[in-house]
Amino acid sequence: MPLKMVDANVSNFEEELKRMESENTQNQLKFILFLADKDPSSSLSWCPDCNVAEPVIYQKLAAVSGEVALLRAFVGDRTTWRNPSHPWRADSRFKIRGVPTLVRWENGAIVGRLEDHEAHVEKKINALIAGN
Repeated sequence: MPLKMVDANVSNFEEELKRMESENTQNQLKFILFLADKDPSSSLSWCPDCNVAEPVIYQKLAAVSGEVALLRAFVGDRTTWRNPSHPWRADSRFKIRGVPTLVRWENGAIVGRLEDHEAHVEKKINALIAGN
């Protein structure tokens, strides 16, 4: 089945998250990927770890036999992200400390996560997909 990706930023994140949660597709896996914004001139992120992890994550999620929904949440530019009061750093649901961060989302809560230093590791992505 195809990987369905939707993009969000701080201003429309809650709306997109609610939309993803309301999809009643049985057995659909849901993930949120917190990423650094991309430079329009290069289409690359200002975050080197995001540039490494993104293709691996997309490949692994696209290979899942069932339906997968991925909400890509862009944190902003480097200065915006470095602010300790960034909404996703302060949000008790997420407590994001670094990008990229991939979370598995079920019933309104994180049930697994890969932080920036491990978000590119294939076996860890596989384990997150499998729910281990």
